[in-house]
Amino acid sequence: MNEFFQTLKTQRWDDHRYYHHSRINQSLHLISALSFLVAYGLVFVNPAWAALLAWCVSMTTRQAGHFFFEPRGYDEVNRATDEYKEAIKVGYNIRRKIVLMAVWVALPAVLWFAPSLGGLIQPAVGLQGYVEDVGMAWFCLGVVGLLFRVGQLWATQGLMQGLAWGFKILTDPFHDVLLYWRSPFYLLRGQLIDPMEHVGSQAH
Repeated sequence: MNEFFQTLKTQRWDDHRYYHHSRINQSLHLISALSFLVAYGLVFVNPAWAALLAWCVSMTTRQAGHFFFEPRGYDEVNRATDEYKEAIKVGYNIRRKIVLMAVWVALPAVLWFAPSLGGLIQPAVGLQGYVEDVGMAWFCLGVVGLLFRVGQLWATQGLMQGLAWGFKILTDPFHDVLLYWRSPFYLLRGQLIDPMEHVGSQAH
């Protein structure tokens, strides 16, 4: 268990110091985390609507922060290039995220033109049924995306890395609230980039 928690701690630390310099990105992660927590509660009531909330609010705010606001140049704090950070990223780097988001966007169209998915599911009745089918498809995509990356990490870096990353992803909403709840206040003061003074002294 000590190895698991140390691996988890390292993954969390690297995720923060490498990929969350922008205060806008941090603030969007806070919004994402709060909506994910609502989705976590909703999943026990209606998984389809939980997935709709998670993908349409939580994931869009989270990924918008990375795609549009996180600096992509040379990282002076960690003394690392963007190419290096993308290559070592444990989870979904930009290339993998583009693939995942492309599938996310494509699924509603697939269900619109093939409501039964070739006989695999009962065709939706009405607009609400279609929306709920999309939600369930997105729910399955989230589960598959998580398990697929855990499997990849298991095969390439070992089971501990895969399990720690899977646990990290599931608990990130709780951790992000604790980590980034001050970010909107820094942003209101005009601080667009986190100086990361707590990171600089430990950078390699």
